Amino acid sequence: MAYETLELKLDGPVAWLTLNRPESLNALNPQLVDELRDFLGSLPQRKDVRVVVLRSAGRAFCAGLDLKDHGGSGDRTVEGGLEGQRHISELAILMRRCPQPIIACVQGAAAGGGFALALASDVRLAGESARMNAAFIKLGLSACDVGVSYFLPRIVGASIAYELMLTGRFIDAERALATGLVSVVVPDDQLEAEARKLADEMIRTSPLGLKLTKECLNASLDAGSLEQVIAMEDRNQILCAQSTDLREGIRAFLEKRAPKWAQRGL
Repeated sequence: MAYETLELKLDGPVAWLTLNRPESLNALNPQLVDELRDFLGSLPQRKDVRVVVLRSAGRAFCAGLDLKDHGGSGDRTVEGGLEGQRHISELAILMRRCPQPIIACVQGAAAGGGFALALASDVRLAGESARMNAAFIKLGLSACDVGVSYFLPRIVGASIAYELMLTGRFIDAERALATGLVSVVVPDDQLEAEARKLADEMIRTSPLGLKLTKECLNASLDAGSLEQVIAMEDRNQILCAQSTDLREGIRAFLEKRAPKWAQRGL
């Protein structure tokens, strides 16, 4: 699929995916949603991509749903509305299911659906201009949309999640860092360098180990007991131990050099 609202750049095993509707603050119109679904849906089959960096063109990360494109169109029945709703909300599921870690570089506004894209990413890096909110509630909707009510309390805790979602108020970069919503805050023009550094560290790990770590972390967040988590951890370690990468990792450590991983694991 040739993308028009996304810019995709492959830099070795890192895919730099840029939301590219700067004139609309990268708002989610039907075409952008379709193209995001196409790319995210392809990731489980892609062996050439180990890490994804999600960023945006212009001064905003994503202003949420493009109301000019979505507001008065579409099937007005309950069935049609639910189909359209799920077409967007499944983006969060696709991001969580893909085996590659997703790093979000947030600058400017990440509102509504843009907030959801940031939350569904595995790591969030913020520029100093970043400000995020669950804008849905300010439009007459529930603030619980596109996975926000799942991710936000798990990231920042229940009290802050209630505060942000019941009001729709913005959280700025400084408070986002203090609450653990983002990992780091840097000047906007340093976001790419920060993401590149993080992605480089990720791809220095073994392909299978990286994939299974994301999978296990996702499952652990929803696990019902410590025993369930440890059972998955044990399974993952035995799987990794069967690969040649463990032997290579030990040799590289002892020889004080970078490991040369087998090109598989995704």
